[in-house]
Amino acid sequence: MSTPYPFTAIVGQDDLRLGLLLNAVSPAVGGVLVRGEKGTAKSTAVRALAALMPEVSVVPGCRFSCDPVSPDPACPDGPHAEAAGVSRAARTVELPVGASEDRLVGALDIERALSEGVKAFEPGLLADAHRGILYVDEVNLLHDHLVDLLLDAAAMGASYVEREGVSVRHAARFLLVGTMNPEEGELRPQLLDRFGLTVEVAASRDTDERVEVVRRRLAYDDDPEGFAARWAGEESALRERIAAARALLPRVVLGDGVLRQIAATCAAFEVDGMRADIVMARTATALAAWAGREEVTADDVRQAALLALPHRRRRNPFDAPGLDEDKLDQTLDEAGPQENNDGDDQPDPDPDGGGDDDGGGGGGGGVPPQADGDRTPPRGESGDTPSQAPEGSPDAPGRSTGAEQQPVASAEPFRTKMLSVPGLGEGAAGRRSRARTEHGRTTGARRPQGALTKLHLAATVQAAAPHQRARGRSGRGLVVRRDDLRQAAREGREGNLVLFVVDASGSMAARQRMSAVKGAVLSLLLDAYQRRDKVGLVTFRGKEAEVALPPTSSVDAAASRLESLPTGGRTPLAAGLLKAHDVLRVERLRDPSRRPLLVVVTDGRATGGPEPVALAGRAGRLHRSEGTASVVVDCESGYVRLGLAGELARELGGTAVTLDELRADSIAGLVKDVTAAGRAA
Repeated sequence: MSTPYPFTAIVGQDDLRLGLLLNAVSPAVGGVLVRGEKGTAKSTAVRALAALMPEVSVVPGCRFSCDPVSPDPACPDGPHAEAAGVSRAARTVELPVGASEDRLVGALDIERALSEGVKAFEPGLLADAHRGILYVDEVNLLHDHLVDLLLDAAAMGASYVEREGVSVRHAARFLLVGTMNPEEGELRPQLLDRFGLTVEVAASRDTDERVEVVRRRLAYDDDPEGFAARWAGEESALRERIAAARALLPRVVLGDGVLRQIAATCAAFEVDGMRADIVMARTATALAAWAGREEVTADDVRQAALLALPHRRRRNPFDAPGLDEDKLDQTLDEAGPQENNDGDDQPDPDPDGGGDDDGGGGGGGGVPPQADGDRTPPRGESGDTPSQAPEGSPDAPGRSTGAEQQPVASAEPFRTKMLSVPGLGEGAAGRRSRARTEHGRTTGARRPQGALTKLHLAATVQAAAPHQRARGRSGRGLVVRRDDLRQAAREGREGNLVLFVVDASGSMAARQRMSAVKGAVLSLLLDAYQRRDKVGLVTFRGKEAEVALPPTSSVDAAASRLESLPTGGRTPLAAGLLKAHDVLRVERLRDPSRRPLLVVVTDGRATGGPEPVALAGRAGRLHRSEGTASVVVDCESGYVRLGLAGELARELGGTAVTLDELRADSIAGLVKDVTAAGRAA
């Protein structure tokens, strides 16, 4: 086993180290989520924490780490007779992003259960992590079905494995630690709330600190054991301080005044539910114990809020996590003891409540509200069609403005109709298009490919029944052979690659119309986030098209690129479609099982170069010939419409919808499936 990097040798990253140490002092805090860019010692710190955790006493021979003082009465290895426990180091168990369900919760031998009536159970990672640390690197990339299992185990403190009426239960209480790079996508809100604390990490910009990081890392790589030995004294001292804080923790007093500050803070920041209040109370208590005090102070409450609330106050996926520290201080002052508020009659030294940091501290206060003026078109601009627009305007037919216009704010997002890819796919689990999956409704049975995971009981019995006499069956039990086993074929939903091709040319540049277009694309991005899709963004304007965002799981990044999108210039529609074709070609090689959905947002005009309309038609037919499902969001407005977007949709072999038709509430209950390319051909 390799020598881990010493926790005390980590340079900087104070919030990261504090969050981990507080969980070591009080595991009831609920774990920590570490967010930050790559190469910031996230994984190193988590793996180093295990060496500082106190040893645990377990029942000898128990695969589920039962406590000898109070063993689990339902332990699959039990019941346990009274015996002295054995001590071992607390485990850090890593959950790979691509792990199977059986690897996480354990596997039940169905063949032996049917033929012998015994529960032959092989424990999974949840059993290994009981009374230890469960670490998930890149937790935001974890598949939904594994997230569901983690949520169940975290909520109940136990793991259940069920296969056709045969069930096994074992205790699974662990410290959940996750690391993630926000650029690769966000977490589901349900799992995000299960992390007690969150910390943001970034590489230091201080030259001396960066030099020290490199020096220590090189020394560790050259001689891990020697490097660890040089830090053994600091590690031992830190381990003793954790043990002392754990011993002090039950004596720490959480007064009514402090509880009122905690409740007032959670109410002021409008967090959902009561978990935030409980986590803040436990964190503040752990902070006091870590400092060697027996009473929680207002400073403990403030620090607890900065760790426990930022990830709980996001109102939508595009909000940045963070807290307005000025508002936090004001709330704590107002809810604090009366003697701390002697200055209530004094004027506020900063009536705007901001200062120069605009929300203060390193936390931030989320996305600032857009000014109303950003949503109102300037005098003289309109959404008229080219036939009504004055000559020389951006919407005049056959013309476009060469001047680049400043980005406009998007309109408010709305709930969209579900756009799905037809047919039955086999891509990554998601919530958009129909697919063969490991989870979902049972549609049939098949012979298992590899290990059996989902038994189809009726089909298995039907396959075994004709052979019972030949196999010498004499009792009531069914004689089952491996060849009799049948896997349940299930149908669920998959996530797709939604590639947006957005027209940013002069014909789309009227501020009011572009604001509506951005609002529609933002709404589709929000829908893609909820359906666990990958997204990409191609824009075209002037003389060419560009990939504004390569396909990614980070919908936040796509929303950010969209907001800063400039407009103006000609309309190279064909270039946009051809650029999209290049992106999809590469993605098919990278992830052939993930089916694409092409969403073209345009009014259908094409200008610039020889025969731009015909060239755009040929580019559309290229997508149709490869079976790419597509939808055209028609942004044309006004009384007279040319219907060019509808013609483009026919070339693509897809469907055209207007901005109004895109809204889910425009026609109640309507779900519009995208027509498969080439189906009508």
